[in-house]
Amino acid sequence: MNQGSLEAYFPSALPQRWAKLVGHDGLAALAEVGRKLDASPARKAMMTPSADKVLRAFDTPPEAVRCVIFGQDPYPGQSHASGLAFSVEPSVTSLPPSLRNIRQELRDDLDVDLPAHGDLSAWASQGVLLLNRHLTTLVGSPGAHRTLGWTRFTDAVVQGLVSTGQFFVAVLWGREAGELKPLLGNTPVIESAHPSPLSARRGFFGSRPFSAVNRIQEDAGFSPLDWSLGVS
Repeated sequence: MNQGSLEAYFPSALPQRWAKLVGHDGLAALAEVGRKLDASPARKAMMTPSADKVLRAFDTPPEAVRCVIFGQDPYPGQSHASGLAFSVEPSVTSLPPSLRNIRQELRDDLDVDLPAHGDLSAWASQGVLLLNRHLTTLVGSPGAHRTLGWTRFTDAVVQGLVSTGQFFVAVLWGREAGELKPLLGNTPVIESAHPSPLSARRGFFGSRPFSAVNRIQEDAGFSPLDWSLGVS
């Protein structure tokens, strides 16, 4: 897929309900990111995640979104980025440090037993949109694609969701995720430091975001989310 035109592929790969939600500006932003990647074959060849996974978070329909967890950009480790923020494929055995910290906070918060894998797709299936501010990077180079224009697209996602008036909780992890707060209107927000080892002890550990989301959901008359991921 990386050998084709990403300028054409990215907008076409976004599910129609999301395409309608982000509108012309959002689709134009996707095309522009693709154009910049197409113009740099070396950068395109080293892109992670693979093109077919870049928009994977949007497999969750917009009307099903109950919570959005925002991060910064994908894991730069080889085969780590899965298209879902903070998640890896079940086959990955060496978990990225940020994911290990998320699991530690989840255990401390909800006292749940967790599987050995770091696949968070069970959250996505319940309506948790796992979305980074920037949806690609270079293998081995965190933050390499922060100037491509991804924020224009993710801003459109946030504005589209807010415009529907549907209830969801926004979880902002880290400074770049926090930049979205002005766009969220009256959306309930849970904000903390990023789970990266560089910042986790400066406000992520002890923030108890998972129980906080469930408390907000229940106060609004909705059922809590199951954060456990199952055990295998």
